[in-house]
Amino acid sequence: MTTLKDLYIEELQDLWSANNQMADTVAKLADAASDSTLSDRLSASKSGIDEHTQTLKSLLSDIGGEMKKDHCKGMEGLVKEAHKHAIDSDLSGAALDVAIIAQYQRMCHYGIAGFGTTKAFAEALGENEAASKLDQALDDIYESDSYMSELAERSRNVDAMAD
Repeated sequence: MTTLKDLYIEELQDLWSANNQMADTVAKLADAASDSTLSDRLSASKSGIDEHTQTLKSLLSDIGGEMKKDHCKGMEGLVKEAHKHAIDSDLSGAALDVAIIAQYQRMCHYGIAGFGTTKAFAEALGENEAASKLDQALDDIYESDSYMSELAERSRNVDAMAD
C-alpha cells in the first residue's frame, strides 16, 4: 500500500470479510436465543449485514479495487469470543440472551469503527457517494446496537437476574 486509495480498498476488502464472518455468527446467535424478539431482531440484522456486504462489494468495484476479501482477524477473534461466551456456552434462557446481546454488540462496535474509518477515507478521496452509502450503513449499525441496549436494559438483564 502506498496511497490513501490503497488503504481505502484494503478497508473495503477487510470489512467484506468481517461482514461475512459476522453474518454467519449472527445467524447462529439468532438460533441460540431463547427470546423470540431477540431472535427475530438478530435475523433481521443478518439481512442488514448481507445488504452492507453488497454495498461494500459495489464500492470496491466502483473504485477499481480487486474483488476479493482480505481476511479480518479482528472479527475472527470476536467470532471466537461469541462462540465461547454464547453459542457454545452452558448458559440458557435469559442469561444466554444477555450473553448473546453482549457478543452481538461487540461485533457491532467493531463494525462501527471499520465503517466509520472507511467513510472517512472515502470523504478524503472525494468519494462522496461512497461516503453517503457508508454513512447509511453506519446509521443502520448504530440503530441495531441501540435497540439491543434497550432490549437488554428493558427485559433480558432483569430476567437474567431472576434466573
